Amino acid sequence: MNKIPVSVAVPPKKESGLHTASPCRQRIPLCLVFLLTAAVLSAGGKGESAQGKPSGKLSIYNWTYYTPKPVIEKFEKEYNVTVVYDEFPSNEDMYAKILAGGSGYDIIFPSGDYVSIMAKQGMLEKIDKSKLSNLGNIDPLVLQKAAYDPKMEYSVPYYWGAAGVAVNTARVPDFERDWSIFSRADLKGRMTMLDDMREVMGDALASLGYSVNSKNPEEIEAAKNLINSSWKPNLVKFDAEAFGKGFANGDFWVVQGYAEVVFGEIADNAQLKKDTVFFIPAQGGPAYIDSMCILKGAKNIDLAYKFIDFIHRPEIYAEFADTFGFPATANIPARQRQKVTPYYRTEDLLNTELKDDLGESLDLYNKAWFDSIRTGN
Repeated sequence: MNKIPVSVAVPPKKESGLHTASPCRQRIPLCLVFLLTAAVLSAGGKGESAQGKPSGKLSIYNWTYYTPKPVIEKFEKEYNVTVVYDEFPSNEDMYAKILAGGSGYDIIFPSGDYVSIMAKQGMLEKIDKSKLSNLGNIDPLVLQKAAYDPKMEYSVPYYWGAAGVAVNTARVPDFERDWSIFSRADLKGRMTMLDDMREVMGDALASLGYSVNSKNPEEIEAAKNLINSSWKPNLVKFDAEAFGKGFANGDFWVVQGYAEVVFGEIADNAQLKKDTVFFIPAQGGPAYIDSMCILKGAKNIDLAYKFIDFIHRPEIYAEFADTFGFPATANIPARQRQKVTPYYRTEDLLNTELKDDLGESLDLYNKAWFDSIRTGN
């Protein structure tokens, strides 16, 4: 998921699918590296200590610091286990590494499209729901959105979120809370949008009343024309790496991006925090769901189930959400346990759509984006 908060590293955001890394992760080049040595359980490999609690090591492969360190430490203490926490910058990196022979991880955190891809390719264990007591805490709406695995056969939702728009109201006191803000010529030279094809084109499609997953050539052409004629002329650039810093130092007054990135960068500026508004346009746009999956052949399956269930304890999920200023989107009872007001509400995501694998229609997006929208940038 470039945008590291002052106090903690924040989770990078979701990418658009097989074609490109996510906006906040593009600065780390795609490469294949060897996996960490596979975690080995103590107590004869059965994962149980003399007290009957799991012991040994649990190996997790996750987005950059996407689980708060205190949560990891609590799990380690309760279950007498060491967590090996390795990080990936994009779904593509994670997938390529596992595909190349990586088999030492127990739990991975892919986004929805990669859950589907990896399940179809036999890379994931089927979820044994009898080993998870907290599945009832998961919001049914998230499962409804998770059309790639609505019955949680291979995945358990971790977080549902989306990019939005941050506005410095001291500089821009009057504005409409929709994507049309990027059409404002009076803000020319003070705005950025993400350098991400599916995000920006998805926003344009949504603003025109179309699906972010449209395969209609005429709709895709209309989205391209809207970006080129109305949005792009007013942007400083398409920016996936420095939009938070640019907003914090006053170079940018309006940015498309992720709330935790922007607020992380302005954490020490009380006045700018007071002046900043973040919104997800009611017209909708692209969203993401990251899930917890058990990798096929995982050596510590019992511990993996313990960890997944641990995350969905209301108090633990609330701690996770509070750390990053998230709403507790995937866990209903956790919402009553939150101590920090989130940067946006779960309700703000209702009109968003997950990005689907577009198949051959992806060529229409690539042509619009690379041959027209991104030309000259």
